[in-house]
Amino acid sequence: VPLFDLIVGTEEEIHIAGGSTDTIAALRRLRELTSATFVVKRGPLGCSVFPDNIPDTLDEGITVYGVKVAVLNVLGAGDAFMSGFLRGWVNNEPYEQCCRYANACGAIVVSRHGCTPAMPTKVELDDYLSRAEQVPRPDLDDQLSRLHRVTTRRREWNEVCALAFDHRSQMEEMAIACGADVERIPYLKGLILQAAEQVAEQAGLQGKAGILADGRFGEEVLEALTGRGWWIGRPVELPGSRPLEFEMGNNVGQELRRWPAEHIVKCLIFYHPDDEAPLRLQQERKAQDIYEACCNSGHELLLEVIPPADSPTDDTTLARALQRFYDLGIYPDWWKLPPPSPAAWDAISQVIDANDSYCRGVVLLGLNAPEAVLQEGFNDAAGQRWCKGFAVGRSIWHVPCQAWLKGETDDEATIAVIADNYRRVLDLWRARQAR
Repeated sequence: VPLFDLIVGTEEEIHIAGGSTDTIAALRRLRELTSATFVVKRGPLGCSVFPDNIPDTLDEGITVYGVKVAVLNVLGAGDAFMSGFLRGWVNNEPYEQCCRYANACGAIVVSRHGCTPAMPTKVELDDYLSRAEQVPRPDLDDQLSRLHRVTTRRREWNEVCALAFDHRSQMEEMAIACGADVERIPYLKGLILQAAEQVAEQAGLQGKAGILADGRFGEEVLEALTGRGWWIGRPVELPGSRPLEFEMGNNVGQELRRWPAEHIVKCLIFYHPDDEAPLRLQQERKAQDIYEACCNSGHELLLEVIPPADSPTDDTTLARALQRFYDLGIYPDWWKLPPPSPAAWDAISQVIDANDSYCRGVVLLGLNAPEAVLQEGFNDAAGQRWCKGFAVGRSIWHVPCQAWLKGETDDEATIAVIADNYRRVLDLWRARQAR
C-alpha cells in the first residue's frame, strides 16, 4: 500500500483494504500507511476523493455526484471509471473534473451491452459531458452512437486504389454470351485477384491496395485477402435492382454478423433526388435499413450512388442526393460516386463538410469508361480533399476476361493483361493534376 500514489475502489473494496466494514475507519487505517490519493466509488452517488486527511463522512470529501442512467450491464464499469479518472489525473486536471470524467465513463458503459467495446472515446465522452442530463439512455442516443462508431475505427485509409470485381450479373451475362459455363466465374475471379496482388506488390500499394469482391462468385478471393491489410468492399445489393433490394433478402443484418469485421459493406443504389416520391421513399427506407444494420454489426458502409442513366443530371444532383441521405440520418463511412465535374466536386465537398467531418471519403467508380475518360475524372478530383481514390473494374478486366471465357487466351496471359490495365489506371491516378 505505501507504494501507491492513487488508490481507487468501491466501498466494499476499501473495507477489504482497510480491514473494517466502516468505510471512514477503513480509509483512516489506509491513510496511516500511505499518502496516496483515495477515490471511493459510490455507485449512483458518484464518487468522493480524499487527497489528504480523512473527514467524518464521505460527503465531506471532494464529492461529484453521478448522472442517472438505466443500468443494462455492469461489466467493465470499473475499468471505464478508472480510465476516465486517469484521463484527468495524468493531465493534472482538478479532482472535480477527474471525477466527472470517471462518472461519465462508468455511466456510459453500464448503459450499454458490452464491456471493452462499450468504452467511450475522448470525443464521445466530451460530447456526453456537454449534455449528460439530457441523455438518460446513452445506448439509445443517436449522436453518441455515431461518435462511438466513427471514433473507434480500426485503421486509417489515406488513399485507396481498388480493383473492383464484385460484378455478378455482368459476369454471368458475359459468360453466357461467350458460351462459357457460369461455374468458371469463381476461377476467373481468382485470376483477377492474382493480377491485383501482382500490381500491389510491384507498385508499392501497401496500405492502399483494395478490392471489391462478392461472396457469390468471389468467396475464395475474400478468404484469400482477409487479414492481409487490404481494403475490402463486399456488395449487398441485388444487382440491377431499382428500387433497391438486398441480395440476401431482408435478413441483411443477420448476414452481416457472419462477415469479418474488416469487410466494408458496399451498397449500390440507383438514385436520383428527384425520383418520384413512392420510388424515392422506398429506396430511402432500404438505405436506412442497411445503415442501421451496419451500425448494429460494426461494419463500415460504402454507399454507391449512381443516378439512373435516363435521368437528367447537373452539377448539383449528386450533392443533393448526399444531402438527402444525411437528412435521413444516414452517415456512410464511404461514398462511391461517378467522377464529378469540378463544380459538382465543390457542391459535394460543401455537403460533406457541413454534415460529416468523420467521413472516410469518396472513391471514384469507372462505369467501364475508356482510359481517357478515367483520366479526365481523376484530373477533376485532383486537390479534392474528400477524394481518397478509385474502385475501377470493367475498364480493367472486361476485355481480357471476355477473351479468357471464349478460350482465346490462357490464365497467364489473362493475368498479365489485367495487371497491365490496372497498372495503367493506377498511373493515371498518380499523375492526376487539376486543370
